[in-house]
Amino acid sequence: MYRKIAIYTIALLAMAAALPIYGHKAQANVEVGKAAPDFSATDIHGEAFSLSDHKGKTVVLEWSNHQCPFVVKHYSSGNMQSVQKKATDQGVVWVTIVSSAPGKQGHVTPEEAMKIEKEVGANATTRILDESGEIGKMYGAKTTPHMFVIDGEGTLAYAGAIDSDSSPNPAAIEGATNYVLAALDDLSAGRDVQNPATWPYGCGVKY
Repeated sequence: MYRKIAIYTIALLAMAAALPIYGHKAQANVEVGKAAPDFSATDIHGEAFSLSDHKGKTVVLEWSNHQCPFVVKHYSSGNMQSVQKKATDQGVVWVTIVSSAPGKQGHVTPEEAMKIEKEVGANATTRILDESGEIGKMYGAKTTPHMFVIDGEGTLAYAGAIDSDSSPNPAAIEGATNYVLAALDDLSAGRDVQNPATWPYGCGVKY
């Protein structure tokens, strides 16, 4: 699906130009440096997932919408998959969350979500469909993508954009600072995250 969309790069850029780039403070309903809200859900494979079960491990939450040009930017280029693999190879638990409500852009069934994951070669640990928006609203997720990094103590260590360039053009990825990887490097080295909160960009989450 992403491959088909990527063919129409010019059309995507035109569509993205018509969409607002959202700039909200990262800590809408959660606060960096405080405990990340616990949640439980069933993933697209029917497996139970609870954040609290992964205490002791770093967890990344990625809000996604496969029809959003800013998400397409990171998946059509292979960037998101690369970041996911670097993280999971280090033992990070990567959770992709889709909070699009039924009838809204980006809403998918579990079967459709599995097909998308296979087509793009996603390297996330699990994918959760948050149709009610409960998890998204709990975290104050505003955009797709919107990223959260939770340390092994269950503390929110980073919240915000995936990187420093808000352009929908995949060419902008090169040279941009990847805030998620930087946060993971800091945590791995036993340091406080140097840039713990940034302004997320992308399409608004379709609650």
